[in-house]
Amino acid sequence: MSIPSDLKYSASHEWVRLEGDVAVCGITHHAQDALGDVVFVDMPDVGDDVTKGEGAAEIESVKAVSDIYAPVSGSILEINEALEDAPETVNGDPYGAGWLFKIQVSDAGEMASLLDAAGYQAQLSAD
Repeated sequence: MSIPSDLKYSASHEWVRLEGDVAVCGITHHAQDALGDVVFVDMPDVGDDVTKGEGAAEIESVKAVSDIYAPVSGSILEINEALEDAPETVNGDPYGAGWLFKIQVSDAGEMASLLDAAGYQAQLSAD
């Protein structure tokens, strides 16, 4: 299972790639694997304010509907519109083309509470 070392991770299986003060967010390989085939992603609206740890989107698979939690607080800058027509991209490339949304980070200090790759791996091993 892939856990890129250049990303940060939430305990609820979202990842974050910080690009300046913009957080590119998605779900981890572990999360997409547990969900099974993704068939729909209900995205937030551009401009929505999100709060760290609260629901920002929903993802539907053949198995279940799951909340996607905001890994940091801020405002939604962009959503991955390509997932409307090809939600399965989340399964095939969760850390690349399967990204979900971008957040204009309002509190950079929140990044410190996220896990690094080793911490995320340790959490998975403990579960």
